[in-house]
Amino acid sequence: MLQRRTPVITGPELDDRELRRTLTELRPAKQLHGLGAGASRPPWEPVAKLLRATGRDWDRRVHRISVLAPALPPLVTNRWIADRPKDPDALVVRAYARVARADGAIRSESSEAYNDCIRAAEAMPEDPSPWLALLDLMYACGAKSHALVPLWTEAVNRDPWNRTAYHRLLRHLSPRGHGTLAEMLDFARHSAARAPHGSPIALLPLAARAELVAHREGLRSTSVVGVAAHWNEPQAAAEIDTALAKWFHADAPPHAEALADLNLLAFALTRTHRRDQAALVFRRIGRRMTSQPWDLVPDPVGTFLYWRDRVCG
Repeated sequence: MLQRRTPVITGPELDDRELRRTLTELRPAKQLHGLGAGASRPPWEPVAKLLRATGRDWDRRVHRISVLAPALPPLVTNRWIADRPKDPDALVVRAYARVARADGAIRSESSEAYNDCIRAAEAMPEDPSPWLALLDLMYACGAKSHALVPLWTEAVNRDPWNRTAYHRLLRHLSPRGHGTLAEMLDFARHSAARAPHGSPIALLPLAARAELVAHREGLRSTSVVGVAAHWNEPQAAAEIDTALAKWFHADAPPHAEALADLNLLAFALTRTHRRDQAALVFRRIGRRMTSQPWDLVPDPVGTFLYWRDRVCG
């Protein structure tokens, strides 16, 4: 019997095949059949193996830890720490897991997560990952923007133009976060103007524009005409041109979250009806759709498929 082909592929691992394979190994059924108690290898070994292979590719390391840590049961991270108490990978994964579960309103949970981040930072001083976990924690706690800048600086000093670092601060500066519209837009535009050729930071103004639309839709029932107006501004066209020239056509090595940036660029091109350029982007995307920014429209999957099929023929 023929199986029906899934129209889109989604998932936090994006197009990282090794990460997807590790997530599959961590499923409960796998844990019970060979990776659990009494097995020849500890339950944390698949994650440890993947992070060893990742090495000092900080961009991909941050992405993989961000996806893996919330998927690990606390028993597994605690076992890893017990087996390897000074392992930097074990420490940073537990820090991310604690941050993901921490309730910013509960002081004890925030304090434990903070201490774990500091231990991870001390275990591998050159790694930006613990500082990005701290940014997530400060976001959950509702910290003011001035409190985040030193943490963000620590991260980008270790890995200049780290995509995650810029998007984390943009989220915090957003009016839906803990900042203002002016702060968000200034940061996005200034960062994109300074970013080197080939850097995904060139798309930061488009991410800010998508965040602006989400913010204004949340304030009131925005009409379709009102939403379209945000993408028909001359500034929006300039932002798309910059993203195409400085990143999409730059022949830069693919980064861990390139698929998310491709989806953002495709969405912006469909909003502005630039079909020929959208076709080039959709061909790189294939079936791998990300929830953002397509969740800005009422039928995300339907809209994605409509435009992909329309512009790609």
